[in-house]
Amino acid sequence: MWRRGIVLAVLAVLLGLLMFLHARVPNAVGNLGSLLETFLPWLGLGILLLFALAVLRRSATALVALLLPVVVWVNLFGGQVTDKAGTGGNLTVATHNVDADNPDPAATARKIAASGADVVALEELTSDALPTYKRELAKTFPHSTVQGTVGLWSKHPLSDSAPVDIKLGWTRALRAVVTANGQKVAVYVAHLPSVRVKLEAGFTANQRDGSAEALGEAIAADPVKKAILLGDLNGTMNDRSLAPVTSQMRSAQGAAGDGFGFSWPAGFPMARIDHIMTKGMDPVASWSLASTGSDHLPMAARVKL
Repeated sequence: MWRRGIVLAVLAVLLGLLMFLHARVPNAVGNLGSLLETFLPWLGLGILLLFALAVLRRSATALVALLLPVVVWVNLFGGQVTDKAGTGGNLTVATHNVDADNPDPAATARKIAASGADVVALEELTSDALPTYKRELAKTFPHSTVQGTVGLWSKHPLSDSAPVDIKLGWTRALRAVVTANGQKVAVYVAHLPSVRVKLEAGFTANQRDGSAEALGEAIAADPVKKAILLGDLNGTMNDRSLAPVTSQMRSAQGAAGDGFGFSWPAGFPMARIDHIMTKGMDPVASWSLASTGSDHLPMAARVKL
């Protein structure tokens, strides 16, 4: 039983090293590092497959070798599989990519309005659907601002609303100040460029990476000490290319969520690319909302100002 399954043992060690050294996988060729990091938690399925094969082969060597990827995976993601939600908090926020091809914007807007959020960010707004969202959300959220294809609706007063230049040539990000509970919070809404996986080009994320850098610079230079980022970043917290943003903000899901909080695609979520991040305040709870007809799930969080 110790001589059987040598190949399986080698594969287990390689899988463990791949997860442990994921930051060393280069982005120079097709952004392979970012592609790996986008779906990094799913490498855990490889552990299950190798475990099943090791049992079938009755290989003690392979089972011992599997300890390496198991320890690495638990170290990376073990904290995310538990419920870390706390109590308290005095501001609830939500973000949702509503999908430009959404067949029923009115129903989507009503579900968002009923979410209990105090502040809501929407991305991928179209000129045809925008009047519907404004009409359906107006009763719940008396304050709003729309810049380009992103918008912000709030129960609390808004001020200093303006687009944020993320180097695209058109507007897909905004900033506004929300005054809630006597405190000012800079709220950013962003929809970073989409990424694609192409055989001839790999993980095409260069435009997104440049936008992430511009967004990170804007947040870092903000004079308001408390900040919240809501939006579709087309990347996960593990993706090194989003470091200009993620290095200075806390993920609400990572700090106070229940599970991984995957948001896309809505039918079978595989990655959390829709984010709520905070700066200068503590997330208390984070969760996914029910599907609305979009190809993304809405995300919500409660924070303590």
